[in-house]
Amino acid sequence: MIKKVQASDVRLGMYIHTIRGNWLEHPFWKKSFKLEQQEDLDTLVSCNLDEIWIDTSKGLDVAGDEEMPMENPQSAKPVNTVSVAPPVKKPVMRVSVEEELDTAKKIQNKAKEAVTSMFNDVRMGKALEIEGAESLVEEINQSMERNPNALLTLTRLRSVNEYTYMHSVAVCMLMVALGKRLGLDEAQVRQAGTAGLLHDIGKMVIPNEVLNKPGKLTDEEFVIMKSHPERGWEILKSCYQAHETSLDVCLHHHERVDGKGYPKKISGEALTLFARMGAVCDVYDAISSDRCYKAAWSPAESIRKMASWKDGHFDETVFQAFVKTIGIYPSGTLLKLKSGRLGVVMEQSTKKLTTPIVKIFFSTRTNAHIPIKILDLSKGVDSIEKIEDPEKWGFDINKIQGI
Repeated sequence: MIKKVQASDVRLGMYIHTIRGNWLEHPFWKKSFKLEQQEDLDTLVSCNLDEIWIDTSKGLDVAGDEEMPMENPQSAKPVNTVSVAPPVKKPVMRVSVEEELDTAKKIQNKAKEAVTSMFNDVRMGKALEIEGAESLVEEINQSMERNPNALLTLTRLRSVNEYTYMHSVAVCMLMVALGKRLGLDEAQVRQAGTAGLLHDIGKMVIPNEVLNKPGKLTDEEFVIMKSHPERGWEILKSCYQAHETSLDVCLHHHERVDGKGYPKKISGEALTLFARMGAVCDVYDAISSDRCYKAAWSPAESIRKMASWKDGHFDETVFQAFVKTIGIYPSGTLLKLKSGRLGVVMEQSTKKLTTPIVKIFFSTRTNAHIPIKILDLSKGVDSIEKIEDPEKWGFDINKIQGI
C-alpha cells in the first residue's frame, strides 16, 4: 500500500516510496529506498519536506496501523491509497547566468554523486537502481529554463580521473538542452536526459586497464572497449525501471547515419531521433574534455571539427540544432574583439550565433586589465576578430567566468 505520512511518523524499517519537494533541500538523490540508518532518519525528519509517501508492502507501516482491520477486503478502498498525479508545471522565471551558477553547481554535484553511486553499484555487481534519475533530470531541466548557459558552462569542470562519471552528467545536460531546442515535449526531454545519464553504464564492466589506458588501445583492447554499448544495454534491460529511450541511446550512441558506426552498423531512418541526439552530444563532450590519452579541444574548436567531418557522421538537422544550442562560440570561449579587447563568452545571444554575450576584462593594446563589462555583441557595440588561446595569455577562464 502506498500512503502519505507525516515526517514525525517516519521510522526505521519503512520503505520510502516518494519524497516530494525540491531535492536540493535534502541529500537523498534516490526517491525510493529502504530507511535503515538512524542518520538518514534524522536527516529526513529535519528537512521540512512537502510530502513523504511510504510503501507498506516493502517496509513498515506507521506505528499502530499494522493491525488495523479492513471492513471488506474485496471492496474496501483505503483512503490513503492513491494514484499520484504528476506535479503541475509552474512557469519558470528567466535569470542571468551569474544568478543561476550557484544553483547549477549544486545540481552538478548532486548529479555527480548520483552517477558515481549508480555506476559503482554496477561495477560491484549490484543491481542498478535508477529511481532518482528522472527527478534529477527534472531539476536540470528547470535550471536550463531559468538559464541554460549556467549548467552548460559547468560541463567543462572536471578532472581526467572523473571523466567517465562527469561525461555522463554532461551528456545528460546536453541532451536536455538539445531536446528543448528540438521542441520535444516535457516527457521526451526527461527521457532524453535520463538516457544521457545512463548511456555509458556499460563502461563499468570494461576492465580499468582498458578503460583508463593512457596510450593507444591494441586491436584486442579496442574490441573490448567497443563492447560497452551492448554491455550497457544488457544491464539496463535487466532493470525494470529503465525506459526504452535509455536502452536505445545506450545501444546506439556510437552509430552513424551512414552506417559506419557500431555495434549494429544501422543507418538512416533506422536510427531514432534520440540515438542521433546521443551521438552528437557524446562526441562533443568527449572531444572537448581532457582524457587520459589526449588533451581536450576547446569548445569552439570541437564544433568546427565536428562540422568539418564528412556527411554521414551525424544527422544534419540534429547537429544544426546542437550548434544553435551551445553556439558557434560556446560558453568559455576566449575572443579578441576588433576593439582590441579580450572577452570570454558567458552566454548566447537570442538573435545571432555570431554575436554572443561576452565578459570584457583585458585590453591587448595596453596589455593590461580593464574594468569588467558585459557586452551583448548583437547590439553592434563591437564585433569578433578571432578566437584566442587562454594559455597563450595565461588566463584562467573558469575564474574569469566566476566558476
